[in-house]
Order: sequence, then structure tokens, then C-alpha cells
Amino acid sequence: MNFLAHLYLAGNDDELLVGNFIADSVKGNKYKAYPERICKGILMHRAVDYYSDNNPIYLKSVHRLQPIYGKYSGVITDMFYDYFLAANWNTFSSIGLGQFCKEMYSILSSHEKDMPEESRVILNYMTRRDWLYSYSTIEGIRRALEGMSHRMKYYFPMDDAACELEKNPAPYNQDFLNFFPLLIKYIEPYKIG
Repeated sequence: MNFLAHLYLAGNDDELLVGNFIADSVKGNKYKAYPERICKGILMHRAVDYYSDNNPIYLKSVHRLQPIYGKYSGVITDMFYDYFLAANWNTFSSIGLGQFCKEMYSILSSHEKDMPEESRVILNYMTRRDWLYSYSTIEGIRRALEGMSHRMKYYFPMDDAACELEKNPAPYNQDFLNFFPLLIKYIEPYKIG
């Protein structure tokens, strides 16, 4: 899962949202330095990643991409699933995607002081370029994958995977629709308390 899914899964708890957003920038047990609910959001993000990486439905999508994209297939699948969350948004949310994105940017910006520097930089780019909403288009996915490709230590053209999304969306969409309700159920305990 990428940013859109992680933020959606956090629900309407601002601190869980912040924790989910900053999780990739908080390594090891450094999460313990954060307030309890942000800490829980970080752990929730890690649980989502663990569940996804070990779920047979999610792994079907990953394996479909592996012959061409190898070890980057999981990252690409995460982006594809954000695309399909946006494409199926009305199935999962009663508010529009545009409104959701604006609310996320506002909430995250209001908690910027609680974020590590890396997350603040990402938030700045995300907000200015409206990454969350851009995931609703294949071109937005292509740009996101291209940006990731250039930020990696060794360049690999992940943006080429957008062609696969364009030519063959149905099996990935079906995998997503089978997988995502299971993930929602799995992370419910993180929202309690």
C-alpha cells in the first residue's frame, strides 16, 4: 500500500494518520519517542505492510509483475493498489476522493511539527503536486513510479509498469477488490482506543 491506502486505513484519527504517514521515515524502535496514538499509527503502517507482503491475493499481483520488474514488483503493486483504491473510491468511502485528499493535506500540515524532516519534505511535494489525487490516473501512477525510480540508489525504470496497468488492469483490480476488504478487517484493532 502507498500513501492513499495508508491514510484511508487510518480512519478519522489525526494522530493515527500522522503515524501512518511518517512510518517509513521512523526506523527501528524510534517510534517509541512519539505520542501514543502516533506511535500506534506507525505500528499500524508496519502491520499493513507485513500483512500485504504475506497475503496470497496481494502476492498474486506481485508475482504477475516479477518476470519484468523483479524485486520492485512489490513497490509497483503498492502503487497499483492506490490506483484501484481511487478507481473504486465510492465503494469504500462516503466522501469524494477530492475532499478526502484536501482533508488529508490539511490534517498532515497541521501536524508538521511532529514529523521527521524526511516526512516534512515528502509532505511539501505531496501537497504541492497533489500526489494523493493524482493516483486516480494512470499518468499520475506513471509520474509517481518515475519519481521513485530516480530516487533509488540504482535507477530502475519502474514507470514502464504503467503500461501494464493500462493494458491489463482487470486482474490487478480484481486482486485489489478481493484483498482490500480483508486488510480493512485486519487493521481494525489498531483503531480502537
